[in-house]
Amino acid sequence: MVGTPTYGATRDRVEEYFDRTATRTWERLTSDAPVSGIRQTVREGRDRMREIMLSRLPADLAGRRVLDAGCGTGAMTEELARRGAHVTAIDISPQLVEIARNRMPEHLLGQITFTSGDMLSADLGDFDHVMAMDSMIYYTADDLGQALAGLSRRVSQSIVFTVAPRTPFLMAFFTVGKLFPRSDRSPTMIPHAPRQIAAKAALHGGTGSVSEVERVSRGFYISTCLEYRA
Repeated sequence: MVGTPTYGATRDRVEEYFDRTATRTWERLTSDAPVSGIRQTVREGRDRMREIMLSRLPADLAGRRVLDAGCGTGAMTEELARRGAHVTAIDISPQLVEIARNRMPEHLLGQITFTSGDMLSADLGDFDHVMAMDSMIYYTADDLGQALAGLSRRVSQSIVFTVAPRTPFLMAFFTVGKLFPRSDRSPTMIPHAPRQIAAKAALHGGTGSVSEVERVSRGFYISTCLEYRA
């Protein structure tokens, strides 16, 4: 479990944002309800990213344990359970977890353990795979490296996750965001380069490698899928 001050502070801010400020927004965004043009691009981008991430796992996950780290309203969890996986679905926001539970088809509930809290907690146990879609995008490279190194000791196959790519546009957006008072900002995604994350993971004892899978750029949604394997 990551215990750095930066990780703890960011985790707490993410919890406050999603559990107290943005719950209804995310509930609508991840439903079939009409949304604005900007949010529609985010919805489409996230749908495409979910497909890419799922393509890294076997079609048949029967008997495998998968951690959906940052499950949100449960779209990834549902697809994993449909493939036969035993899923631990965790999110920092209890309200989002409750939405995910309520949306889940009843016949899949027996394969899923829903919980809220720290997605990196060792108390969650060991897994074959970890899926972390847009739940690590707010953390520093050092925190990500420590997270991957720690998770890799409990994961037998792969960790598939997303980060904001280190593009000129996103770097400018990140820099401008620092100019605003922290109280006026939602959690800000931090752009990363895969080699930087790999180097930090190695620094913290990780023995795996980081590879870039695919980038999705759809309007206001820009994210890169990465895979960490021992």
